[in-house]
Amino acid sequence: MKSPSFVEGIASRVAGPRSKWVTVAAWILVTVLLTLVFPGVNSQENNAADQLPPDSLSVKAAQLQKEQFPGSGGNPALVVFYRQAGLTDSDLSALQKIAGQLTDQPLPEQTAVPPYHKMPPQALKQSVSEDGTSIVLPITFDAGADSDKLKESTQKLSELSASVIGSDPFAVKELNSDGLIARVTGPVGIGIDASGLFKGADFSLLMATVVLVLVLLILLYRSPVMAIVPLIGVGFAYGVISPILGKMAELGWIVVDAQTISIMTVLLFGAGTDYCLFFAARYRTALLEQKSKHQAVKEALLGSGGAIGMSGLTVIVSMLALIFARYGSNHRFAIPFSLAIFIMVLASITLVPAILGILGRKSFYPFAPLTPEMRVEKEAKRGKPVKEQHAVGRMSELLGRLVITKPKTILAASLILLIVLAGFSTQIKYTYNLLASFPETMPSREGFKLLSDHYSPGSLAPVKVMVDTEGKAVDAAAALKRLPYVESVSDPVKGKTSPDIVAYEVLLKEDPFSNESIGHIPDMYTASEAVLKEAGVADPGSRVWISGQTAEQYDTEQITGRDTKVVIPIVISIIALLLLVYLRSIVATIYLMATVLLSYFSALGAGWLILNLFFGTDAIQGLIPLYAFVFLVALGEDYNIFMVSGIWKASKKHPLKEAIRIGVSTTSSVITSAGLILAGTFAVLSVLPIQVLVQFGVICAVGVLLDTFIVRPFLVPTITLLLGKAAFWPAKPEGPAAAAEKGR
Repeated sequence: MKSPSFVEGIASRVAGPRSKWVTVAAWILVTVLLTLVFPGVNSQENNAADQLPPDSLSVKAAQLQKEQFPGSGGNPALVVFYRQAGLTDSDLSALQKIAGQLTDQPLPEQTAVPPYHKMPPQALKQSVSEDGTSIVLPITFDAGADSDKLKESTQKLSELSASVIGSDPFAVKELNSDGLIARVTGPVGIGIDASGLFKGADFSLLMATVVLVLVLLILLYRSPVMAIVPLIGVGFAYGVISPILGKMAELGWIVVDAQTISIMTVLLFGAGTDYCLFFAARYRTALLEQKSKHQAVKEALLGSGGAIGMSGLTVIVSMLALIFARYGSNHRFAIPFSLAIFIMVLASITLVPAILGILGRKSFYPFAPLTPEMRVEKEAKRGKPVKEQHAVGRMSELLGRLVITKPKTILAASLILLIVLAGFSTQIKYTYNLLASFPETMPSREGFKLLSDHYSPGSLAPVKVMVDTEGKAVDAAAALKRLPYVESVSDPVKGKTSPDIVAYEVLLKEDPFSNESIGHIPDMYTASEAVLKEAGVADPGSRVWISGQTAEQYDTEQITGRDTKVVIPIVISIIALLLLVYLRSIVATIYLMATVLLSYFSALGAGWLILNLFFGTDAIQGLIPLYAFVFLVALGEDYNIFMVSGIWKASKKHPLKEAIRIGVSTTSSVITSAGLILAGTFAVLSVLPIQVLVQFGVICAVGVLLDTFIVRPFLVPTITLLLGKAAFWPAKPEGPAAAAEKGR
């Protein structure tokens, strides 16, 4: 394949004696200017952005609830007060004082609080749990309040409680402790904890990733200089990306949250280091042949620039495909991730080559690559025999020979392993319960435990059912009470401006975030519509609305399922088209895509086994399959592209069998190093206290390792070898490869 003209242009500009300094200076200048002028992306986090599109059933229902039942709307915080030995009269008296002060001096963003302070003691005791240990103080906040404001409010509530009670019940760590204990749960508590987990993870994730990449690079390359250069490239890329994304968020063009920034950091370090290593490997090989470091940089860019550009392009378009997703976080990943990779690719083919061009052979200190003439001269001065330097290590050479010696055996073994692992993916259970992904010691989860132990679990998130009776006699409460999973149904409440619209508050018997409860939402629609139909209400299907967390989770399940069905085919089609254009081979495109898809399902299966057996995971978050697919398919093709490029290039000078041996041998070391680093960066996510990131990290790390050690070194080369010249179809092998095929 011919190197793209734009790569030749970049090579001529980056490789020059003066231009390399200009390139580095330009990156420094741009990074400093952007940092000074634009805000950083972290300062523009919005963790309260809507996840569901405006036309979702639950969103429409929430809007109707806000209009017709304003007192019941907003974002509720369920403050659970608990004493193991039973609540005392002084506890209830203190609670009344707290409610009174909250009424007189509301917390920031507070919209409602029950008038406990006006209730006689006997009436208040009716709200205490049957065992007398717990009582809930529901506080409603503005629905648009962000997590920082809500956290500020809960801190003020903690201070208020401490001043009234004499000690802070929110500060008690153990639920089985003596004394009064308080926890904030419900949507507000869950939102605060979720935001806190991601925010707390930002710095630790960054530091852990930097340390891991640095250690792996030193171990793999045995060069402190070579370990630092990729990190410099990633650092400058992040220095450009952060202010650009920050400005875009400030202008309202995009929305970024803590989860986006966390995953983008991992993507940047993993993929960015890979691209830097792809170039460094070619550079080292060129230094073994070229005395001039500038010529070596140029040759390295010509040899790797096309593969790096193509690899980056597959990731960019895969991430951009998420723009077609409708679920909030899926959609919001598209621009930040694709822009991050675009800038990282630019750094990999401009900044990193310029830095290595400045350093020259010192880049690989203390094992500097030398030309044969330089080695002779060096050893002659030392009076020692010349030691031969190899561009390919012994293990890499052995791997190349193994692949071409027993291709059928290797292919069969690889397929059996991957297919068996893929089979376990059918056993995966999915959940949309955000609370279950929290550590057990998080306040919102502890609060839910108190609620479920001493009240109905459904009180955590009541379901609001609203029906338009059109003035007819409708008793939807009776129909809802007959449903076996309903704990209780409140008395009907008429709408503020439309009295024909009647609302019922429904408490479920089980956890309102569980899959079982989520699956009951369609039944509740059906039961309510049936009552309206019996009463003669026209078009009952459009006169029922259900709001609340359970209804939102149902919509989440439906919309993320739709995103998966839409985005995955788009990603497959675009990457296949790019591969076809780059390789000019229909057959190669088909089997490369097939191997990556098989690797994806194998990663899901293997990841599920690890999570289930070693992490005690009963179900993974429903968003994971789409996240993992986009990352694994795009990043998996990186390694295929880099290796197949080596095979295609070698086939111009050698028979196909020998070209495969050369291609596998020459790319083995760098792809193994890159794969270990990329898998390591994903694995860092598994140490975070956020289950959705743990699950994503484990599955992606396993997928990268499968690509690195099974798909790339064994599966793809053996398929190529067994297909022979058909692997190039409709293009034809060039040079000796073609002659060898004709001579068979």
